[in-house]
Amino acid sequence: MNGQILVVDDEPLMCSSLSEVIRRAGYEVYTANNGYEAIEYIQQEQISVVITDINMPKMDGIEVLRQAKAISPNISVIMITGYATVDSAIEAMKFGALDYIIKPFPPSKINPIIEKAISSISSYSEQPVPYHQPPQSIVTANIQMLDIMEKLKLVAQSDSNVLIQGESGTGKELIARAIHAQSRRVNGMYVAVNCAALAEGVLESELFGHEKGSYTGANNRRIGKIEYAHGGTLLLDEVSEMPKYFQAKLLRAIQEKEIARVGGNQSIKVDTRIIATTNRNLIDEVDNGTFREDLFYRLCVIPIFLPPLRERKDDIPILAQYFAQKSSAKMGKKVSPISQNILESLKEYPWPGNIRELENTIERAVALSTSGNISSSSLFFSSRKKLSKYLSFEVGTSLEDAEREFIIRTLEEVNGNKQKASDILGITTKTIRNKLRQYGYELQADDQEALNRYDE
Repeated sequence: MNGQILVVDDEPLMCSSLSEVIRRAGYEVYTANNGYEAIEYIQQEQISVVITDINMPKMDGIEVLRQAKAISPNISVIMITGYATVDSAIEAMKFGALDYIIKPFPPSKINPIIEKAISSISSYSEQPVPYHQPPQSIVTANIQMLDIMEKLKLVAQSDSNVLIQGESGTGKELIARAIHAQSRRVNGMYVAVNCAALAEGVLESELFGHEKGSYTGANNRRIGKIEYAHGGTLLLDEVSEMPKYFQAKLLRAIQEKEIARVGGNQSIKVDTRIIATTNRNLIDEVDNGTFREDLFYRLCVIPIFLPPLRERKDDIPILAQYFAQKSSAKMGKKVSPISQNILESLKEYPWPGNIRELENTIERAVALSTSGNISSSSLFFSSRKKLSKYLSFEVGTSLEDAEREFIIRTLEEVNGNKQKASDILGITTKTIRNKLRQYGYELQADDQEALNRYDE
């Protein structure tokens, strides 16, 4: 059976020699010299088998394996490893690798393994593949996110408190779970508390616990979440919503590493790592007096900022295919990969709800699919245009690019009303029109007419 094979290796000689052997065996072969190229091929072509080296810069073979399986769960992945990385290859098997080959090896060895891979694909049932998501699976090929993921390995090894900031729907809790899963506390409890969902009178009892009879309705002693997470990790989700009066109590618990249950006098020592998340800029909250500065610095020992989806557009096609496979398997439907035209339209949308909104959109499209294909008509986007209350720029961003982002985002916020945008930005509508023309936007007739009047 013929199939399309992708060879991934940062050594061009290895790529060319392997591809030549495979091509002679009658297969169509693509080559990629890095993980990013490999993911593009997997997105755009009907790749049956991926043969990838493990040790590659930026995106290693393990990450290629994870991304490939996210895009196409039935794809077969064969790992190539040196003697020093056999452990990594064995680990790769846990992520779904079909086989691994230890360097150096004769080229003839590859063909029987490819035949095995092709055979395993052809033996799959026509029924949808059961969806299985490994714990703490984070799907990304974005350089900024991969850099964050690399840092998480170091962050996880410490016991320092972590503050994860980012807009709603960017995956903050997923990052928190990944930190816990890679830490020495992995065998301890991971406990999550949504600070925004608890009434003021409940929060103290929820976190610190209470003794029997401490208040009306307290019929039994209750262990609080901080104590329950002893030896593990406590997630304080949306910590910016925590009432000011309680922040002082939490600060003391963090400083002293001890708590007292409501209605009790006994101090209880706790060893709990705290990870806090917020969709707000906590520095602004501190400046506004709604969040304690001393608590901010206790929580923000290690800061992590997650970029919104509109700033990582290269992840949109990967995530869309991933969510399509996930949803189709969950619904028991067989849906073809999303077409390139639709993927491009997804990249153009600003995604104010970020990854959560993208997942909901794809799930809805899969549910509405009747032909086995996701159509553009089923991708009606949310009309909500709410954007973040603040912008972030990487170090090195030019003033020109920052200015452009401010103007375009402000116009999006006010639905294109140039007068409102000019009032917010403190510039004239003429300046906005000139800037739009400078950015390459095609001006409407009334905009062009207005500029002509200014020039007369």
